Amino acid sequence: MAEVLVYVDHVDGAVRKPTLELLTLARRIGEPVAVALGTGAEATAPALAEHGAVKVLTADAAEFADYLVVPKVDALQAAYDAVAPAAVLFPSSAEAKEIAARLAVRIGSGLITDAIDLTADDKGPVATQSVFAAAYSTKSRVSKGTPVITVKPNSAAVEPAPAAGAVEPLAVSFGATATGTKIVSRTPRESTGRPELTEAAIVVSGGRGVNGAENFAVIEALADSLGAAVGASRAAVDAGWYPHSNQVGQTGKSVSPQLYIASGISGAIQHRAGMQTSKTIVAVNKDAEAPIFDLVDYGVVGDLFEVVPQLTEEIKVRKG
Repeated sequence: MAEVLVYVDHVDGAVRKPTLELLTLARRIGEPVAVALGTGAEATAPALAEHGAVKVLTADAAEFADYLVVPKVDALQAAYDAVAPAAVLFPSSAEAKEIAARLAVRIGSGLITDAIDLTADDKGPVATQSVFAAAYSTKSRVSKGTPVITVKPNSAAVEPAPAAGAVEPLAVSFGATATGTKIVSRTPRESTGRPELTEAAIVVSGGRGVNGAENFAVIEALADSLGAAVGASRAAVDAGWYPHSNQVGQTGKSVSPQLYIASGISGAIQHRAGMQTSKTIVAVNKDAEAPIFDLVDYGVVGDLFEVVPQLTEEIKVRKG
């Protein structure tokens, strides 16, 4: 069976969930070979092996931490040359998409971004994408070279499938441009203790109907009761009620959780474009004619300041 390269997104050896989803998808089209780079690369092996990686190619060098994406592109090209894979898969993070695009140019291959599903036929991998603000789904294949595909988080359920996970060092030769852009400082992002928005299985978002920054505490309380991430509509962000980093929508972040709860959000196309691929959508809005109700699986017509606190308390009771 052909091998499939999977780029590993990890933090000091802790593998992030989108990578485990990629391994599940990779097994549909071949044998996953994981590529882990940077500090803690070898420590990723047990988790990767548990989820189907037959091999784990590892490399660590100061260039991966001290410079921008080019050293990682050099490493992925080295892995590509060593394996000759049937496809190369990346999570759809900002950095991974840049690495994927640069790799595709180098190896003369087509690129598909933000896939939400992956299958294969006798001609190779077929990617499903959600396009035109999620109004349509398309199926595409790369017609030139080795397919390079990025996949949105939460597009596949994580399925353990123990494999050998043999660790092999990856020899990387850095090109002249690898050290062209140096990272001169880092500022840690303040932790909220909540899941990353684009990776969360549950997202609770607030919009114009929240009516003030101080009222987002209602949204946060529901999110915390569910172990969810907090999102916001563009209207709420533009009003200064919540940080831009939490915006869900066409000009914000795209999410695809198992459960999306929209409170006080009318459902403008700008917002819908960022969350329509959510598996189950619930809306709370006092306007029965709000466009969001055309999209949802479950809708509650009511004042969010009455409905959401009751929901939060009921969840706490059931969990307690």
